[in-house]
Amino acid sequence: MRLNIFTFLLLLITSFNTMAIEEPEFISIEKKDAFEVREYQPKLIAQVLVTGTFDTASSKGFRLLADFIFGNNKTNEGSKKIDMTAPVITRDASEKIEMTAPVISEETDRGWYVSFNMPKQFTRETLPIPNNPEVKITEVPAEKFAVITFSGLVREKKYAEMLSLLNEEMKKRNLEPKGPAILARYNPPWTLPFLRRNELMFRF
Repeated sequence: MRLNIFTFLLLLITSFNTMAIEEPEFISIEKKDAFEVREYQPKLIAQVLVTGTFDTASSKGFRLLADFIFGNNKTNEGSKKIDMTAPVITRDASEKIEMTAPVISEETDRGWYVSFNMPKQFTRETLPIPNNPEVKITEVPAEKFAVITFSGLVREKKYAEMLSLLNEEMKKRNLEPKGPAILARYNPPWTLPFLRRNELMFRF
């Protein structure tokens, strides 16, 4: 089942407004102001690899994943709607670690992974199969992350500020980042900037 734009927007609004949004489970190891060290439990994710600027790739990735969870999938009984979860995860597809400069670029096309966590009720065997081969289902093991939480729109200046703060807090604790920074966004696009919850994360 493929969605036209009007059906897509209606389903998206209904999903955010009518149900509690499930978030991934984690153990908080340390918390100080906006900084936190977390250990996440194993999870399933649906992921796509898209190219473009940060904004265009994020939008395309979100649409592909939303299409999957809203019914473009198959089970033994037919297609199945999957509950929306939070956050929407975006990370640079390169293996470089950008320690001082932001990975957001409005001018340069690049590769980005965009992913949704799958509801914890599903296993690899019970999760509906995507009809779109671009959507990949991946099992993620337990992992530890250093996290900075912030509000507002994710713009290059804000991103650079939060990345610098996150690196500073990690250095204080002798934590070495593994892989690129990960951006987690928890709110639908119509949320007012000051009400938005964003997180910048490094696995270590």
